[in-house]
Amino acid sequence: MNEEHDLPGSAEILNALQSDDYDVVRSAAFSAGDAGLREAIPLLVEKIRSESIGVQEAIEYALRKLRGPETVDSLLPLLRSDDAPVRNVSMDILREIALDNVDSVRAYLHDNDSDIRIFIADILGYCKSRRAVFLLGDALLKDPEVNVRYQAAASLGNLSFPDSVPILCQAMHDEEWVQFAVIEALAKIGASSALNALVQLLPHSTPLVSSAIIDALGAIGDIKIIPMLTSAMENVSAVLRHKIVKAIVQILRERSLALLNPKTREHLRIYMLEALDDNDEDILVSALRGLGVVGKEEDSQRLLQFAVKLNPESQAEIYDAAINAIAAIGYNPAVREALCGSDEKQSAIAMDACHRCNDNSYVDDLKGIFDRLNLDMQRDAAFAIAQRGLAADMPFFVSLVERRQDAELLKNALLFFGNQPGDSQAEDIAFAQLDHKYRDVKETALEVCIHLHSRNLNERFKARLTDPDAMQRMMAVYALGRYGVEQNIGEIIDALKDEDPGVRQVAVEAFLNLGAEAEQYLRYLLPCLFDENKDVRVAFVDLLGHIGTPSTVVHLSAALDDENEWVRIRAIEALGVHRYAEVIPTLSQMLENSSPLITFKIIEALGRIGGSAAFRVLMGLTAHSDPEIQHAATEALEAIQAEGE
Repeated sequence: MNEEHDLPGSAEILNALQSDDYDVVRSAAFSAGDAGLREAIPLLVEKIRSESIGVQEAIEYALRKLRGPETVDSLLPLLRSDDAPVRNVSMDILREIALDNVDSVRAYLHDNDSDIRIFIADILGYCKSRRAVFLLGDALLKDPEVNVRYQAAASLGNLSFPDSVPILCQAMHDEEWVQFAVIEALAKIGASSALNALVQLLPHSTPLVSSAIIDALGAIGDIKIIPMLTSAMENVSAVLRHKIVKAIVQILRERSLALLNPKTREHLRIYMLEALDDNDEDILVSALRGLGVVGKEEDSQRLLQFAVKLNPESQAEIYDAAINAIAAIGYNPAVREALCGSDEKQSAIAMDACHRCNDNSYVDDLKGIFDRLNLDMQRDAAFAIAQRGLAADMPFFVSLVERRQDAELLKNALLFFGNQPGDSQAEDIAFAQLDHKYRDVKETALEVCIHLHSRNLNERFKARLTDPDAMQRMMAVYALGRYGVEQNIGEIIDALKDEDPGVRQVAVEAFLNLGAEAEQYLRYLLPCLFDENKDVRVAFVDLLGHIGTPSTVVHLSAALDDENEWVRIRAIEALGVHRYAEVIPTLSQMLENSSPLITFKIIEALGRIGGSAAFRVLMGLTAHSDPEIQHAATEALEAIQAEGE
């Protein structure tokens, strides 16, 4: 209960617990717990059978709070209940409080009913004490019922005390069902002292138990077991060898695999290739990751054949691991044959692997087969060549631009030209694509021209400022701003008066590149505050906020009267970010007739500005009729208080 009030008296609580009214009982149960009323324990335990969920929750709260030996003694008999919910809630409480009376719990560990012993073994698994380890160890080694022994082993794993390792090792030769629990417990404990016992058990276990042991060894992750695992590989079934491959890769990771001696690496390589016939996804991924380290050129063909059978979407992780393995081995005759061959799927796999390898020697082969690839592969190939290509590849991309009109191919070609600074032909081709019919090609060409950053292109952009096409003028202003506002200040100022609002907006945004230094050009920009186009006004208000100097306050305040809501919002945000306290009276007046969105923005700004004046305005809003506005005002007040602490 979170409400603070005077608790009723003991007699009143005890009487209320005997009521037939669920609400009365629920309230009394909470009160009994909060008051520490131990006399209520028998009544609380009796009411645990209530049909009301609310009463059950209150009873559980009270019993967990009261705890103590009496509570444990009262709950233990309920483990015999035929009512599963009663039994389950009793067990759940006992898991938390059983340590308060371990002697009583211990007595039930020798009950004639094996189900009771299982319940107790489960409960002890949550009692973080070494006494619980002793009791569970005794049950593990001596209880006649296999399910009790299983639960005892599982609970020892849950406790994860290293002291339990010797006990668990003694139980390693129990029935298979118990062996699983013992192995899982040792893996949870992660104790190196269990390693020898696990490895020694490996040759004498059933296939299922052996599989569990190998998984446990991999989970423990101790590098000392690597020699044991590599030795064991010679004398186990293929299925277990695959498991061992996974465990070794799991323990060593790719980086350390390369440090093994050549003989061990070769054995592992062979077994990793063999593991590619397994159906387990984790084994396949581990084998592929390992082959990326120890694989040889001669394995590339096997990996390509393996990858062809995969579905890149439904088997994405395995496919990715296979491609990485091929790439790690490198570009070689097998990969070249696949890349240049007639099998389209194998060619796509080889290309994917080539993209990921560090060897650029495949680029010439890719250019040679380019025209017979399908369009999707041509796009991938053009992108790869553009990223890795050299100046000598210029004729290939010049030809591509001349012959093709596909937007993706052209954008990839432009990527190549953008990596050729100082090349006049690259500049000419990139600039020419500004006239392309597709907008995305224009935009890519624009970024490439900016990236090339040549004096020649700067002048050509200036010439475009008189183009009749507003889009061309807009791109030109954008580029000149990126090349350097001060270098092109005259042209950019002129663009502030362009007939097209989009051009004017881009001209305003160009000054963002100057940061606070844009303040010196405010006299040219101020007319934008009254521009007929709201996007231009929004851009100018954003710029004022970006400049962030005291001289901008008067202009941001003027924007608060703008007819457009988004202009006002941007002005409010900027005033809040820069914490201009002098605008608090204006913001306060705006609250009287503002939309909910403007109101929230003002609240946010006041919270940022802080101070006593903002605090008083926000306090007034905590009584607002709109609960969401109340909540926003409360959060803003908390922010002011937190900053003042």
